Amino acid sequence: MMSQSFALFCLVSVAMGGVAWVFIYPILSGERQAEQRMVSVAKSDPALRKKVARSNQKPRREQIEETLKELEARSKRMKSPPLTVRLSQAGLDWSKKRFMITVGVIATLVFVVVLVIGGGLLAALGLGFAAAFGLPHWGLAFLKRRREAKFLDNFPDSVDIIVRGIKAGLPLLDSIKVIVADAPEPLRTEFQTIIDTQSIGIPLGDACGKLYEQVPVPEANFFGIVISIQQKSGGNLSEALGNLSKVLRDRKRMKAKIKAMSMEAKASASIIGVLPVAVMLLVYITSPDYISLLWTEPMGRLMLAASAVWMSIGIMSMKKMINFDF
Repeated sequence: MMSQSFALFCLVSVAMGGVAWVFIYPILSGERQAEQRMVSVAKSDPALRKKVARSNQKPRREQIEETLKELEARSKRMKSPPLTVRLSQAGLDWSKKRFMITVGVIATLVFVVVLVIGGGLLAALGLGFAAAFGLPHWGLAFLKRRREAKFLDNFPDSVDIIVRGIKAGLPLLDSIKVIVADAPEPLRTEFQTIIDTQSIGIPLGDACGKLYEQVPVPEANFFGIVISIQQKSGGNLSEALGNLSKVLRDRKRMKAKIKAMSMEAKASASIIGVLPVAVMLLVYITSPDYISLLWTEPMGRLMLAASAVWMSIGIMSMKKMINFDF
């Protein structure tokens, strides 16, 4: 009897263990959840796939809005670029240290020259300060504007080359390489920078967006916006760039028209600015003793300085009135 009871107990224990293994262990170990997850992934339900895709993919309008916000924030950061960026925008491959050394040398030369010719310590300090902080930055601004003008002269043609290449079946990157091979400076350098940036793993849309950092003109910003939106949202790139080319040519035509219309005002401002200096020179030639009181007497020097200040204010006011931002 004891052996039969022990055998019965063993059989009942084995049966209960088997039932627990089959029904309870998968729940506790997570095997059932893993099987359900595999089934849900492998399940070929078109409606389910569309639902998941809609939940994971943002609408095109939201993607475009996010892209525009990123580009707008980038434009705000470019309003006050650092010195290294301004050197690059001016087309100079100088380092910051080299620029500082050049500025120091120019300021020292101006200070010494003014002292040697007898201008006085105060005048030497003033002109040296202007040579250190005014002249180099004016030179950078001049080189930057000249480089931007060269860029804008040939940029619409480069966009047309990209449009024709895309319509012929070339990828966007290969069309840009055509510009690098044939376009003049500074277009060649800037588009080569786009290719180099894309080759290190940065998306092409972001690489084209960086063009505005090197050439801060609205036309370059338009190009970066079009490429970035097309890369993220899709669309007909040739049509978008064709419309961009038309806009660029219209802006160029409008700029030339405004320049022609404002030439009369600029000529008038130039004559008004040069006239006092010319009259002063003529009076000095005819009656040097009469006009030499302006720089020999203290009151004359004060009047001369005040006249220079007022003339500068008038010239800057006229320049502000005839310069149009569009």
